[in-house]
Amino acid sequence: MRPLVALPLILAATLVLGGPALLGGLFDRSGRSAHAIARLWGRIVLWACGVRVLVEERSGMPTPAVYAANHASALDIPLLFGYLPVSFRIIHKKSLSLVPFIGWFLFLGGHVAIDRGNAFRARRSLERAASRIRQGTSVAVFPEGTRSGDGSVGHFKRGSFSLAMNAGVPIVPVSLVGVKAVAPMGVLSVRAGVVRLVAHPPVATSGRSAEEADVLAEEVRQMVAGACARA
Repeated sequence: MRPLVALPLILAATLVLGGPALLGGLFDRSGRSAHAIARLWGRIVLWACGVRVLVEERSGMPTPAVYAANHASALDIPLLFGYLPVSFRIIHKKSLSLVPFIGWFLFLGGHVAIDRGNAFRARRSLERAASRIRQGTSVAVFPEGTRSGDGSVGHFKRGSFSLAMNAGVPIVPVSLVGVKAVAPMGVLSVRAGVVRLVAHPPVATSGRSAEEADVLAEEVRQMVAGACARA
């Protein structure tokens, strides 16, 4: 019954706020206006789904930084946009830039595209992304690369951590706790409930060599998974 109520509200919010988000990105090239509208959209989506969000900050929220979260549900993106208490941009595949409306929002909102078409373009994309971060742009990433099927926190790929090390900024582990319980099979299965967004203390990247990216990834994964396991 909940999806029958939630889906029309989510569609209406997306249509109503989509235009202002694009205009905000067009006229405010800092991306702050588009992000503010995306924050409102995320909160409306979760409210429509009957999901209450508790935010727990276990330390300061540095900026710029790379915010690394687990990925188990279709609600993860509205959850981050709605409740992560910093302004951020997402790292996304460049191919998404070609999708109407979504690609326009990503481009105008100042989000960071990574071209994985070949090794050279991928390296250049990561260098540009690191430069953006050094200039003050925080980014949010899902280091698993895809959603977890069973809600467990999977392997964290090293790319996001190499990016943070290259940019010289900390990693902030973020645990999205309970999202699989409220949306076990996506939005069509959504049910009311409570989820937690836990922002852990930042993990410094300074002084680490490039070869330590895998070690750093596992260190952050364990912090994220620990909070999820205690739910």
